[in-house]
Amino acid sequence: MATAFAREPSGFLPHLIRLNNLDAFSIARALQSLQDLYWPSSPSMIPFPLPALRTQKPHFLRRITDDPTPDSGYASADEGEDELCEPGDEGDLSDNEALRADSFERAYAVRWVTGFLSRSDVWLCQVTSEIEDDARAQLVEAASRILSAFSGVDEQEEAELTRTFSFPLLEGSATVEVELNDAPLLSQDHTSVGLQSWASSILLAEKLCLTPDHFGLQATNDLRILELGAGTGLLSIVAAKLLNTQSTVVATDYHPDVLANLRANVRTNFPDNSPSIGVHTLDWESPQYGSEYLDRSFDVILAADVIYHPDHARWIHDCVARLLAKPECGSGLAGGVFWLVIPVRLTGRHEGLDDTVDAVFPDVSTLQPAAGTPRLVILEKQRLERQSGGVGRADEAAYRLFKIGWV
Repeated sequence: MATAFAREPSGFLPHLIRLNNLDAFSIARALQSLQDLYWPSSPSMIPFPLPALRTQKPHFLRRITDDPTPDSGYASADEGEDELCEPGDEGDLSDNEALRADSFERAYAVRWVTGFLSRSDVWLCQVTSEIEDDARAQLVEAASRILSAFSGVDEQEEAELTRTFSFPLLEGSATVEVELNDAPLLSQDHTSVGLQSWASSILLAEKLCLTPDHFGLQATNDLRILELGAGTGLLSIVAAKLLNTQSTVVATDYHPDVLANLRANVRTNFPDNSPSIGVHTLDWESPQYGSEYLDRSFDVILAADVIYHPDHARWIHDCVARLLAKPECGSGLAGGVFWLVIPVRLTGRHEGLDDTVDAVFPDVSTLQPAAGTPRLVILEKQRLERQSGGVGRADEAAYRLFKIGWV
C-alpha cells in the first residue's frame, strides 16, 4: 500500500549514500519540493519542467526504516518506493508555514543540499544518455542556487537568539525567570541540535515550577539533580532556581559547542555562581564515573527530547541504572526518580521512537512481585497534548511524560 508523501525535508529527501542510483528526475523532484516549501512564490530554480524528465517512477520517495547509524536525527533513513505526490501539492498552508519556521528541518535541508553538491562530481559521471548528462549538469547549478537562497535566509534569520522564559509557581504571583541563548544549528554537524531549546524541555520546565514537590524537587532537602542531554540547560537552570543553595545540579551533554553554549547560559542565569551548576561531558553509551560530580548517585534525573534512534533508549536506560540512587534495603526509601519527556512524532524518520521507551523500561503493572535486584520500570506515564502558540516542531503531534524508578 502506498503511503502519504511527507512534506518535511527529513521525510522526503533521498538518502545521499545512494546518490549514484538516482536519476535526474529524482534529484529535480527533491530540489523542486524544497523550492515549493521554502520559496513557493519565487520563479522556478529548476531549469526544466519535471514531466520532461519523467521516464520512470522516482526511487527517492521512501518509507521510514531503521537506520543502522545512531545519530541526532539528520542522517536520512533508507528509501523505499512510494506513491508519487506531484510538486505543488502543498497541503495546508499553515502547516507549510510551520515547516518553514522549523529550524531543525531547514538545517536538515541545508545539510542535504550541501552533501549533494559535495558528491555531484561522481554523480555527473554516472550518466546513461546525452539528455540525462545535460539535465544533471543543470541540476547541480540549480542546487547551488538553492544553497545560496538558504544562505541568504540563514544570514538574516539564523543569528543567535536570546529567549526569556517566565514560569509561574503554583502559589502567589511569583515566577521563575530564565534567560537562554539559542545558537544557530550547525548545518555541517547533525549532532548540534542541543544548541536550541525544544518544546519538550519547555513543557517539563512549566510542570516543574507548578508542582516541584511532585517531581522530587523539595527545596528543604539537599538534593543531587542530573540532566541528560541538557542542551541549552533549561531544566537544570529551573531546578537550581527551585532548590536551596546546598543542592547540587549537574547538566550534561556530549557536543562541545552545545557544552560551551550551556556554560554561557549557566553564567547568564547565575552570574554570582550561586547556586552552582556543574556542566560536564557525558556519553550515554559509556557512562563512566571519574568526575567529582558523577562519582555519586543522583536523587532526580531529568531528560527532554533525547531519543533520536532506537539505541538511544537502551543507552539511556543503562546510564540511568548506573547513576540513579537505588533503594536502601530496610530503609523504606524508594530510591531516585527519572523523569523523561519525549515528543510523539507521527511522520518522518523519528516516527514511533517514543515506543522504544516502553520497550526498554517495562511498565510496573506488568511485573510480578519478586525479591532480588531492583529494576528500573515505568511508574507513571502521561500524554501531553501539543500547545498552541508556536511551541513545538511541525512533526510533534503530542508529548509523553514518563516517571521511571526502581522496583
